[in-house]
Amino acid sequence: MPNSRTHVRAAAQTGARRVALIGASGGVGQPLSLLLKLQPTYVAEIALYDIANTDGVATDLSHCNTPVQVTSHTGPAELGAALQTADVVVIVAGIAQKPGMSRDDLFDTNAHVIQAVTESIAQHCPQAVVVIITNPVNVLTPLAAEVLKGHGVHDPRKVLGMTTLDVVRADTFVARARGLDALPRVTFSDSEAAELTEQIRHAGIHVLELKAGAGSSTLATAYAAARLIESILRGLEGEPNIYEAAFVECRITEADFFASKVRLGPNGAEEVLPIGKMSPMEENELAELIPVLKRSIEKGRAFVREHK
Repeated sequence: MPNSRTHVRAAAQTGARRVALIGASGGVGQPLSLLLKLQPTYVAEIALYDIANTDGVATDLSHCNTPVQVTSHTGPAELGAALQTADVVVIVAGIAQKPGMSRDDLFDTNAHVIQAVTESIAQHCPQAVVVIITNPVNVLTPLAAEVLKGHGVHDPRKVLGMTTLDVVRADTFVARARGLDALPRVTFSDSEAAELTEQIRHAGIHVLELKAGAGSSTLATAYAAARLIESILRGLEGEPNIYEAAFVECRITEADFFASKVRLGPNGAEEVLPIGKMSPMEENELAELIPVLKRSIEKGRAFVREHK
C-alpha cells in the first residue's frame, strides 16, 4: 500500500477480518481502535485513517501486544489504501457535537465527510459492511446509501447506522432504576417509562454539559460501537442468532429507514425484526416520530442529489 505504515504483522486468528476505521484520531476513534485491538478472534487488521495524527495513534496502539495488525493512513490520498479489501468500514469521522450545537450544525459539516468517504467505499470496497457512527445518524445513513445507489453497489443489508449506544444506555438506566444487572426484563408505569425515555434521549447532552466543552460521549460511544462491530463480524463468520439494534433501510414502518433489532449474518443485516407490541404511549411517540424521520431521510438523499 503506497505511503501507508504497518506497525504489527503478527497473524491473527484464522477467519478474522480487516476493519477500516475512518476518523481514527478522534475522540471516539482512539478508544474504539483500542477495543478493536483487543479482538484478535474476529479482527485480523485495523486500518486506521484520519486527516491528521494517524501515525501517532497507530504507533501507540501497536505497543499493545495482541496479534491484530495495525496500519496507518493519513490524508485523502491514502483513503483508498485504508479501504482496500476492508470487510467492515466504520465511520466516526467529522465533527462531534459541542454545547450549543444543533444537529443541523453537525449535518452541514459531516454530510460532506460521509459523502466523500462513501464515494471511496464504492470504488475500493463496495462489498464491505458500512457502519455509520457519525451524527446525525438518521440523516447520514440514508445519505451514504444514496451515494452507493448512485454507483450501483448499494446493498441495504450492508449499510447500518449505529443505535447501539441508545440500547446500552437503556439497559444501564433501566437496571439502575430497578437495582438489577444491566440486562433487565421489567415493566414500568407510563410515568416511569416517560422519565426513563427522557433520560436516554438527553444522555448525550448531559455528558456534554458535565464535560464543559472538553468532549462528548466518546467512551460510551466507543464501547457501543465495539459491541456492534463484534456482532457484525460474528455474523460475517456465520455464527447463528446474532442480534443487535441498528438504523437500516427497511419496510417495518412508513419511513424507508428505521431503527430496529436486526439479525446479523454473512450478508450483513439479513433480517429486520418487527417493532413488536407497544404501549399507547409508545404508539403516540411513534406516530409523532415518523414524519420527522421521513424529513431526515429526505434531507440526506437531497444532499446527494444537490452535490453530485
